[in-house]
Amino acid sequence: MNIVTPRLTHVGENIASVPSERTKRTRSKNFSQFLRRAWAGLRFTFGVFVLLALATLAGFPTSSNAAGSKDEILIGLVTKTEVNPYFVKLRQAATAEAEKKGAKLLARFGKFDGDNEGQVAAIENFISAGVKGILITPSNSTGVLGAVKKAREKGILVIALDTATDPADAVDATLATDNFQAGVLQGQYARKALGAKAPKLAMLDGTPGGSVDNQRHDGFLKGFGIKEGDPAIVGKQNTHGALDEGQTAMENLLTAHPDINVVYTINEPAAEGAYAAIKKAGKQQDIVLTSIDGGRLGVKYVQDGKIAATVMQFPKKMATRGVDYVIDFAKTGKKPSGFIDTGAELITDKPFSDLPSKDTKFGVENCWG
Repeated sequence: MNIVTPRLTHVGENIASVPSERTKRTRSKNFSQFLRRAWAGLRFTFGVFVLLALATLAGFPTSSNAAGSKDEILIGLVTKTEVNPYFVKLRQAATAEAEKKGAKLLARFGKFDGDNEGQVAAIENFISAGVKGILITPSNSTGVLGAVKKAREKGILVIALDTATDPADAVDATLATDNFQAGVLQGQYARKALGAKAPKLAMLDGTPGGSVDNQRHDGFLKGFGIKEGDPAIVGKQNTHGALDEGQTAMENLLTAHPDINVVYTINEPAAEGAYAAIKKAGKQQDIVLTSIDGGRLGVKYVQDGKIAATVMQFPKKMATRGVDYVIDFAKTGKKPSGFIDTGAELITDKPFSDLPSKDTKFGVENCWG
């Protein structure tokens, strides 16, 4: 008789649950297959991850090529606003000149005329980007001085375009119209066009504190032959150089002083708004309207008799010279300095022999916008 020796079990272990040797071998084989499959899956997943990572790196620029090649000259441009046609033309001219000379222009702008904080932020961004030079049309003659100082301390050339800072030597150089003299031309023409009539003058100014605004205002009074506070000035309002504000200001002034017969405007968008108000009031034949800028629309308004005269500026000249100065500085270390006058011309089809001017044919050939 065979004696079967029972297998001893741990306390609580079910004898029926004890696997046989065959079962053990099967489980071991299955586990090995599981490990092989899992490892293959991991290798596949890792490979896909690497491919995706490489594709991602290939598809997005690094910080170096986003800013341009190591030898590329970066130039920053900050304008007062984005949409004013004058600054649009200035930006386009600067961009074209930079591309022509193998440099790269980075353009920023204020949200509105007077947005000093926006302009300061733009300058600080340009400093971080490593630009060689900054071209700026400051909204306020003193509003960006701190940021400009930081830029110059970093060895960046800073040039004011169109609008001077206060003090003027806060920047390396200024490329601009002599805005006081432009105002003088505007004022001289307005006074002559008024003839023997007693002046009832309305002044549609720009932005409070702006150096260009002050210079044009003061120059106009000089050319018109009066001083601040003269009773001939029946009213004045700020327009921030905007069409809608120009129209509102003119409507308000005509309501308060319906006998206005001559109008100073800071720029052509303000003049366009003023003309809309004058036309609405039916006073086109009663008011001498003058302006400054020399854009395509302004010259057309002179042609059509809506504006008696405008003083043409040359923003393209400011922009291209500014870009050229930065490129020359980057290559040679040479800096421009002081005030560089880019010129101005009185445009009218109703000239006076003793006041130099150009007609609208010249204006069409040389206008911007």
